[in-house]
Amino acid sequence: MIVKNLITCLQFATFSRVLVSLKSLLKKSLMKYIFTLLCITAFTFSTFAQTKVSVKTPKTQTISTSTSTQVSSTAVTEASKPAPESISLKEAEFDFGKIPQGKPVTHVFEFKNIGTIPLALDNVQASCGCTTPEWKKDTIPPGATSQITVGYNAQNDGPFTKPVTITYNGTQTKQIIIKGEVWKTPVTSAPENSAVNSLKNE
Repeated sequence: MIVKNLITCLQFATFSRVLVSLKSLLKKSLMKYIFTLLCITAFTFSTFAQTKVSVKTPKTQTISTSTSTQVSSTAVTEASKPAPESISLKEAEFDFGKIPQGKPVTHVFEFKNIGTIPLALDNVQASCGCTTPEWKKDTIPPGATSQITVGYNAQNDGPFTKPVTITYNGTQTKQIIIKGEVWKTPVTSAPENSAVNSLKNE
């Protein structure tokens, strides 16, 4: 009986030690499990955060691209705007009225440089050979005035309208117009007055 109780006590003590060692092992395993779980959670969170940052980066690039597109389109729009007027004409059109055929007529067009830089007339071009413009080749400072003389020698009778194009400062243009009506001169001369001749003979 004593031997049985002793064996049982020994077994109980061993079992208790096993339980205590299992308990410490379980604590260690549980701690390892919690630590592993925390590591996995932290890793997942950091990966998700990096994914969000990488997704946002193209959006930022797209915004900057669209901004640069808007800036370049604004620059193109500003570049395509017409340059401000530099010439102010006193008159853009002149009517000669009725003029005789074959008799040259002229008119002087006055203009002023209303720009902020000196003005140079590159060319003054008529639409036909019967119209002859003349102008000074000198530069006109801001605020100064100058002239273009336009001559017309009518070969054909009837109404006429002739444009003259002024090119200045390289690419800018302006137009002046002359018009009128040509009446045909008689082909034959007036008949002689015989009374005048008789008076001369007397």
